[in-house]
Amino acid sequence: MSNIGLFLGSTTGKTEYVAEMIQKEFGGEDIVTLHNIAEVEDSEFEQYQYLLIACPTWNIGELQSDWDGFFPELDNIDFSGKKVAYFGTGDQVGYADNFVDALGILEEKISEQGGTTVGYWSKDGYDFNESKALRDGKFVGLALDEDNQSDLTEERIKAWVTQLKKEFSL
Repeated sequence: MSNIGLFLGSTTGKTEYVAEMIQKEFGGEDIVTLHNIAEVEDSEFEQYQYLLIACPTWNIGELQSDWDGFFPELDNIDFSGKKVAYFGTGDQVGYADNFVDALGILEEKISEQGGTTVGYWSKDGYDFNESKALRDGKFVGLALDEDNQSDLTEERIKAWVTQLKKEFSL
């Protein structure tokens, strides 16, 4: 079994594509197992000490539909003792007032359930107005803008995974 469970929701395929890039950067499926949140049972989170949570932000600061449907289930999961990192896609130009809000929504709920957030990411290099994903001036995870900054995605993923390997003690 892999060390890291990556739980994702993706409607257009952008977040799934990024999840596969992150899986590859960690070293492949022997290290990171992908789980589509639409097909997940609560107990699957228990298998991992390290979690990656992937969700794009939809409409005006909303969770992607599969995550929205699963969201109430998070109340049934004990994340105590688990290190949790977040990443997601958003559009900082078209939705500058709620850029990657979904990350903040999920991080808040999972932290309430005992999860320890790792993988904070600088807001430098982004141009937006507001985000629910900001804590103490940093994003709660890796914010990606495939609409306006796709040329930075690969470089950001490499830096973030390097950071996470240290924070996960891998």
